Amino acid sequence: MDEDRFNIELRKFLKEVGVTSQREIERVARDGVVQGNTLKLRMTLTAENAPLEHVIERTISLGDGAENAS
Repeated sequence: MDEDRFNIELRKFLKEVGVTSQREIERVARDGVVQGNTLKLRMTLTAENAPLEHVIERTISLGDGAENAS
């Protein structure tokens, strides 16, 4: 395995995941479709060809000024 190439590919993947995930989270918060003042998030990382399943869960506050659907 070419470790330099692996690290480059991994960083590209993680950047894409981070950027696109942030956009989607901001979109639902902005559109006012979240019920309440918090957003319960879950990210699951899996691989089709390896025994990988990693789950991260977090509840984030939308702040006092967020306009949310009831």
